[in-house]
Amino acid sequence: MRAPILLVLPLALAGCTTIASTAVDVVTLPVKAVSAGVDAATTSQSEADEKRGRELRKAEEKAGREAREREKACRKAAERDEPCPPPQD
Repeated sequence: MRAPILLVLPLALAGCTTIASTAVDVVTLPVKAVSAGVDAATTSQSEADEKRGRELRKAEEKAGREAREREKACRKAAERDEPCPPPQD
């Protein structure tokens, strides 16, 4: 009589662990959803630093392009014996 009960007991307990893990998943789902929303809505310090770095790099690239264009314009003006054109803002 005990043998059949002992054979069925592991199968019954396996079902309980599946139910328990599903219950944990259901309970933690709203927490995961809210944390994902907060992560999407906020900016971390490293993300802000990366964005600022990109802005500075673009500004430096733009300033470099403008400086090269001014130098080129001054060289062409010097070839024609004209004064260097004023910088444009």
